[in-house]
Amino acid sequence: MERMIIFCMLFFCSSMALTAAPHKIAKYKQLLKTIKLLETTVKDKDVELLHTPENPVDGCLFTAVTCFQNGTLKLQPENSQVNSTFTQTIRVLKRFTFSDPGKCESSCESYEKKTPKEFLKSFEKLIKKVIR
Repeated sequence: MERMIIFCMLFFCSSMALTAAPHKIAKYKQLLKTIKLLETTVKDKDVELLHTPENPVDGCLFTAVTCFQNGTLKLQPENSQVNSTFTQTIRVLKRFTFSDPGKCESSCESYEKKTPKEFLKSFEKLIKKVIR
């Protein structure tokens, strides 16, 4: 009887672990769609260049995501017609969390500055790296 209870508990725990992973992947895929939407509505000329993390090491992923989130707050809509969509998209990116703080020596300011579209392309590459 004890073996049966232990087996059931192990089965339940393992099934919960398996269902958690697809939820995170779906969340990251939604984030990718959000970034792609933002790429089409962001102003790319006569704007502030943004610190753009590229190819961060695994321990620096949290720092890189934080840099991207801070950078998205500085983005501007391409025109007033896309302003509401743009604002809503920025809100989605601000709420995104990455749970692995890691240990990182670099800061946002240590990364090269790039245009908003290049910045978003790098953010997209980072999220794809996290999914894999």
